[in-house]
Amino acid sequence: MKRLIFAGSLLLASGTMSLADGLFWVVGNRATGKCNIVTSNPVIIGDIWFGDGPYKSRADANLARSTIRACPAVNPDDEKDEGKTD
Repeated sequence: MKRLIFAGSLLLASGTMSLADGLFWVVGNRATGKCNIVTSNPVIIGDIWFGDGPYKSRADANLARSTIRACPAVNPDDEKDEGKTD
């Protein structure tokens, strides 16, 4: 019985970790004065002053970033550079 419970909990833990793949968050960075889109769940500490998400696609995160008042408008050149880093 203990083996069955252990195997079930191991399967559940690995399944929830795989669900986090492919998600995006919008993060406000106080040091740069910009809002970035990241692929890992942000830790709100220090220069990171807010995190919003998760979003299923980068397009959804871009749309969300454009609606957040604290985020400055993004230049098209900056958006192209950001897409290359991932």
